[in-house]
Amino acid sequence: MGCVATVREIEGVAAARVEEAGLNALQTQRQLFYDGWLLRLSPGKARRARSVNAHFGSTLPLDAKIARCERLYAAHELPTLFRVTPFVQPPRLDDALERRGYLAFDPTLVQVVSLEADPGSPADPVPSSERESPGSPPAELACVPTDEFVREVAALRRSTDVQRAAHLERLAAMPLAARTIVARSEGRVVACGQAMLDGELAGIFDMLTDEAARGRGLATRIVAELLSWARRESATHAYLQVDAGNAPALAVYRKFGFATAYTYHYRARPGECR
Repeated sequence: MGCVATVREIEGVAAARVEEAGLNALQTQRQLFYDGWLLRLSPGKARRARSVNAHFGSTLPLDAKIARCERLYAAHELPTLFRVTPFVQPPRLDDALERRGYLAFDPTLVQVVSLEADPGSPADPVPSSERESPGSPPAELACVPTDEFVREVAALRRSTDVQRAAHLERLAAMPLAARTIVARSEGRVVACGQAMLDGELAGIFDMLTDEAARGRGLATRIVAELLSWARRESATHAYLQVDAGNAPALAVYRKFGFATAYTYHYRARPGECR
């Protein structure tokens, strides 16, 4: 198959509950339910916002369901993406997609950490090579409104106007409490990140650092700030989703004790793996 969705329980929180929180953390008006599947059709960069999440019960013939999804996504000029987690319904979905020629790509780790201890100081401090040197422009963290945060994320990602508008639509309609942080250096935003609170769980999203500002410990500072906020808001655990091949990000999260609870991947037809 190329990718296999796996799961292991993290003490104090069920993996299925983390997946539920992750679904809650991405709200869009461009979605519908179809026989237990959540079809999201937001034209942003986030694949989670423009993919089939087959999370709930499924009763209709599988091939017919997949074919209808293909027609719907084509009508919206989007590739037909399926997000394949350990919780998909029916469990044979991954095999069925492979038989139809869908390719597995973008393996992603869902990592969790307990907030029992104050996460403000990571267990593995920022190495000297990543600390702000006397010659580096200083960077300050600031909490900003949603619209400003979306604008800065779009600049860092080089998003199109359509992608930026889709991101704003999702965050502006969010019913969960959120903390949106940017790092400014010499009057310019060079890094950002946000946390969303869903009961006892805090999700970390939109972690970005400008290429020229990497290696200065900015991501570590932002994660520490977001986790401290989550703990003050009574969250017991934090989670995040990270590309399995993103070694720099994984190194940052490892400092705080994040461990993989489960994995997921996407499937799409050849030429649509994007």
